[in-house]
Amino acid sequence: MISTRAELGCDVNVGPFCVIEDHVRIGDGCRLANHVTLKRNTVLGKDNRIEDGAILGGRPQHLQASECTGNLVLGDGNQVREMVTIHAALQAGESTRVGNQNMIMVAAHIGHDAYVEDHTILTNHVLLGGHTHVGHHAYLAGAAAAHQFCRIGCYAMVGGQAAIKHDVPPYVTIDGQSNEVVGLNLIGLRRHGFSGVDISQLKAAYRVLYRSGLPWCEILSTLRAQFTAGPVVFLTDFLSRGERGFVQARRAAGAGTLRLAELDTPDDGAPTSRKAG
Repeated sequence: MISTRAELGCDVNVGPFCVIEDHVRIGDGCRLANHVTLKRNTVLGKDNRIEDGAILGGRPQHLQASECTGNLVLGDGNQVREMVTIHAALQAGESTRVGNQNMIMVAAHIGHDAYVEDHTILTNHVLLGGHTHVGHHAYLAGAAAAHQFCRIGCYAMVGGQAAIKHDVPPYVTIDGQSNEVVGLNLIGLRRHGFSGVDISQLKAAYRVLYRSGLPWCEILSTLRAQFTAGPVVFLTDFLSRGERGFVQARRAAGAGTLRLAELDTPDDGAPTSRKAG
């Protein structure tokens, strides 16, 4: 069912049981599988592939959502897999935005007014709350969820089932079980062509950020003074604009607060315990 008020570009393929509502615009070369729904005012660029059961541009899940909402703008060359839902912006004149060359996997959800940049991978069941911002080349593993208004920096890697409540700095790896930073995303950085100098600078900046123990204002001033070029400049700018706080790093294991017990074996062979030392 295609509205007469929709606009389809050249070489667009629409599969069976799709619904395309009023004022939808679909760019050249897009492919829609079966049971895809494009809600009103949704805009797709060119060469997007939308798989079975995806619903794009739906009304926001918000108590104040009216019938007059914003829209969804999807860029070029995206792969949107089965059962994905992406909601329109809450207010008229605003947009939920997804950039170019993104892979959004099965049953992922992108909330209203979110902005997903380019070349990201959102794996199965990833959940992005309203107004979230995901930087380019970020990777979110299965069932990771981000609280509304959180920012996830570029080239960050977020582990599966992570619960993101604060901003994730660029270039880092988040452990999905502890929700803590466990280091730089070194594999991703090398894979995307970061030089040895770039990575060395990011390691030095990481130590300032998470290992120096400096007050926050001194961390920013130190980063600005020591790094005037390269990826650390972007990292510093990201940190300076934070409003929700940042995900903390895992601390190195320290000495135990309780000493271990040693086992004594008396002559009868039955073990007893005593305090070590």
